[in-house]
Amino acid sequence: MDRKDAETQRINDLSKKVIGFLIEIHRALGPGLLESAYEECLCFELAHAGIPFKKQVSLPVQYKGVRLDCGYRIDIMVDDCLILELKAVEKLMPIHEAQLLTYLRLSGKRLGLLVNFNVPVVKDGIKRIANGL
Repeated sequence: MDRKDAETQRINDLSKKVIGFLIEIHRALGPGLLESAYEECLCFELAHAGIPFKKQVSLPVQYKGVRLDCGYRIDIMVDDCLILELKAVEKLMPIHEAQLLTYLRLSGKRLGLLVNFNVPVVKDGIKRIANGL
């Protein structure tokens, strides 16, 4: 297995672990809470599992060679390779997918999970979005 394949496998394995946490959290709490509550629970699970993460990561925009802080924030960056964008909305919209794709492009990361907790079964609220995987 070459280096790129090994990295792809690592990211995929990590995303499977995270999806397991998402399912566990949703089973315990159900829909109807604010995004921030789910974010805190997920951070608890990641920390408990010893998986490195950062929450509310600033994402600057490069424009004409200048780095501009426009207030964009990645909800959770897991192990510096997986972006999580959490929602608690009635329905995921195309703009939510576009947002995550833009975050992937701006950050140079390859995989993101768009998660809507406001669904009866959270598995149905998870969209895996790849940028070059």
